[in-house]
Amino acid sequence: MLKILIAEDEEPIANLIRMNLTKAGYSCTCAFDGEEAADLMEGGRYDLLLLDIMLPKISGYELMEYARTLELPVIFITAMGSTDHKVTGLKMGAEDYITKPFEIVELLARVETVLRRYNKIGKTIRVLDVEIDLISRIVLQNGKQILLTLKEYELLLFFARNPNIALYREVIYEQVWEKEYTGDSRTVDLHVQRLKKKLSWERYICAVYKIGYRLEISQ
Repeated sequence: MLKILIAEDEEPIANLIRMNLTKAGYSCTCAFDGEEAADLMEGGRYDLLLLDIMLPKISGYELMEYARTLELPVIFITAMGSTDHKVTGLKMGAEDYITKPFEIVELLARVETVLRRYNKIGKTIRVLDVEIDLISRIVLQNGKQILLTLKEYELLLFFARNPNIALYREVIYEQVWEKEYTGDSRTVDLHVQRLKKKLSWERYICAVYKIGYRLEISQ
């Protein structure tokens, strides 16, 4: 299991990030100040560091320098959203820079992108009784290939990467169709129903009232 260190002094935010990353299958540890984060970095082997800039005791910029010596990839997560701060963080070697407030689905996508860049994520995703080959885009269910359209495949992948999270229809549409949501939910609903039918996942892909859908997986 991939290990992520979350260095964030606002405990509600740190715990929210930890909860959602844990649901997505990562092992997460929180540090609430820079000194604690440095100790954890020294004592443990992590695959990714989510790093706030404004940390007590030791700043995120100082920790960034330490992370580079450990060859530990870093995503800055901070309220300091000016272009100058972003440029500084990226020039220091951060892989990405996310400004608060942010959507959890965006964070999960960026985390996966960085981990894949470092070859820490495999070439397949397994969820329930389905295996998704990310290279060939072949979907197998109990060893049998399931033929999906391109958008059905991308919709399945989006659900698989965000299990147990209530996903708004507009977020699904914008992520899968890569277009701005105009308020018409028929496209999303139709594709979800077709995907559920092809996979016999009626009990797993659940409608969430006034929100959208959630892929429910037992914890």
